[in-house]
Amino acid sequence: MFKQIVTLVRGRSHDAAEQVIDANALSILRQQIRDCAEAINTARRSASLATAQLDQEARHHARILEQIATLEMRTVAALEQERLDLAKEGAESIAQMENERDTSRIAQRAFSSEIDKLKATVRNAEERLRDLERGQRLAVTAQNTMRLRQTNPASRFTALKEAEGTLNKLRAQQQLEEVAEAALADMEVAWCRDGLEERLIEAGCGPANRSRADDVLARLQAKIQTPTE
Repeated sequence: MFKQIVTLVRGRSHDAAEQVIDANALSILRQQIRDCAEAINTARRSASLATAQLDQEARHHARILEQIATLEMRTVAALEQERLDLAKEGAESIAQMENERDTSRIAQRAFSSEIDKLKATVRNAEERLRDLERGQRLAVTAQNTMRLRQTNPASRFTALKEAEGTLNKLRAQQQLEEVAEAALADMEVAWCRDGLEERLIEAGCGPANRSRADDVLARLQAKIQTPTE
């Protein structure tokens, strides 16, 4: 049981670390790119230093060749003068210089080979770094696009539809109120017109439009007073 608990804690710690890494992947990538750029700069400096050392070794080799040529000439002159002791010393010095010459050649070949490898490594690293930088820019663009989408979700546009619906309802209500006001105005005009007609009728201007109790009573009285034939 204890072993399982330890495993669970380790698993959760790993998951938490993975979540932190995922959440900060872009920052980690930027730092890694900076580290790569620094490593490439260090490699460039190493290549420059090695190239300088190779040039120095080449100049040293050239001086050795000159010294050997000069000493060989003098040693030959000593032999011609039968100065064997001087010729022997000259030969010993030439032998040492030739060994130094050979060592210099080996060093130059080694330097040249390592410099070529280092320069090829730097070129390859520079290309990979440029790819990483392009990828970083694309990742930044993608992240900014995602943030833009998150700040403008589709629900915001749903609110626009709701607002448009509310506006349409408001306009319909306003149109209804306008129609009601127009109808009320028509009714008021009609009422005014009806009142005028009543006043004209009461003044005896034209027949009445409605039956009135006084008219009915007068008509009935007229019937009573008129003898039947």
